[in-house]
Amino acid sequence: MGAPQPAPGGVRLASAQGRWVLATAVLGSGMALLDSTVVNVALPRIGADLHADLAVLQWTVTAYLLTLSSLILLGGALGDRYGRRRIFVLGVVWFAAASLLCGLAPHAGVLIAARALQGIGGALLTPGSLAVLQAVLHPDDRARAVGAWSGLGGVAAAIGPFLGGWLVDGPGWRWVFFLNVPLAAVCVPVALRHVPETRERDAEQRGGFDVRGAVLGALALAGVSYALITAPASGATARVIAPALVGLLLGAFFLRVERRSPDPMLPPAIFGIRLFSAINAVTVCVYAAFSGFFFLSVLQLQVVAGYSALQAGTALLPTTVLMLLLSARSGELGQRIGPRIPLTVGPVLCAAGMLLMLRVGRNAVYLTEVLPAMVVLGAGMVTLVAPLTSTVLASVDVDRAGLASGINNAAARAAGLVAVAALPLLVGMGPEAYRSAEAFEAAFRRAMPLLAGVLLAGALIAWLTVRPEPVRDTEPAPQPRCHPECTYHCGVSAPPLDPGGA
Repeated sequence: MGAPQPAPGGVRLASAQGRWVLATAVLGSGMALLDSTVVNVALPRIGADLHADLAVLQWTVTAYLLTLSSLILLGGALGDRYGRRRIFVLGVVWFAAASLLCGLAPHAGVLIAARALQGIGGALLTPGSLAVLQAVLHPDDRARAVGAWSGLGGVAAAIGPFLGGWLVDGPGWRWVFFLNVPLAAVCVPVALRHVPETRERDAEQRGGFDVRGAVLGALALAGVSYALITAPASGATARVIAPALVGLLLGAFFLRVERRSPDPMLPPAIFGIRLFSAINAVTVCVYAAFSGFFFLSVLQLQVVAGYSALQAGTALLPTTVLMLLLSARSGELGQRIGPRIPLTVGPVLCAAGMLLMLRVGRNAVYLTEVLPAMVVLGAGMVTLVAPLTSTVLASVDVDRAGLASGINNAAARAAGLVAVAALPLLVGMGPEAYRSAEAFEAAFRRAMPLLAGVLLAGALIAWLTVRPEPVRDTEPAPQPRCHPECTYHCGVSAPPLDPGGA
């Protein structure tokens, strides 16, 4: 079944094998992207079918983000050591099996557990989808392949909300997850037949894996997330306080382990780079706001405005379409004028878009009330996302660009996890709020200004800390190899935007 083993980086994109390699990467990443953009659309129907409260809907989102954000750097390192194709294929199979379990879930507990398993699969396949392109294809073809991969992935993200809404209104929400199974059934044989195996030549001489750090990070996030999600229903009881304290203590222990580990998953020294730390702070603000917004806005459109799942999913398309069409130009503009202005103006525009969503109430008219908010939000996302990632990569030397982008990606996902867990508590959204249009609308109106404030804080950080001059490559080395830890977005426009929460 395996393809002939050419020299590393020897496959040309124009060859039949090169096209199959690209197709494999697109299928794998497209599967994860489709899943990430359809899940939120299905949340109200999942809650109704499983007789679940708001906490279950939160866990449906956060369980996936918890395992993904905690293990994604480890997944890249596993591919480095044991073979990128092997770990990628394992991730695709794992993701599909967990998706099948999600679709068959008889109750909320099984669904949440399956979503956590899905995140593990995502942590294995996500770094590999781009790593195989960088490791297998000829250096002269990599930029074009990454561009095609990014563009086709954008198409998958664009059709995701529409497809998700159609599935929820038609065959049912379970098909949102079943959809991944036939995609995996195509992807795995193609990968095994056409993608040669590659790994680090000196992988055996490198240090071990930071499994302890990954586990501690996951448990710390789990404890804090559990406390935040449980608090609205339980109040300041031992059921909330105990996991919160455990999570915080484990977080402190995680930082101590990372400082002392010879091969840390999250090297503390990299945060000594002022610009890198500042950009990650902006990332946390931006992606926390994005995740909270997309989690609540789809519910607002269905619960309050009375939209169907298909209408709600379609309503989000302008943001994705604008990102798909204009991100490349935004990146070029950031290179010319420097990142400071885009990283300041972009969050302000996004904040304005979220405040415009306050006009969306019962029986909202799409063209006059929803669309303006989506267009302004999309314009802000276009303005900031590509310069954000470019600046992360430019803040470190080439040898650490993959690690830097991987950390930035994990920070974005962890910020989304905490935002979805904390937001209902912060705005007084009770466990049954999404069943009442009046209660949900009141909480939504408190949430939008809060999210806008988080974005404005990100804009202020960017203005005060990012240097105004254009970002230049500090080393002219042509086509540096993309490290597997660069995860999903090294060389493309942004960390994956997960409007579906995945």
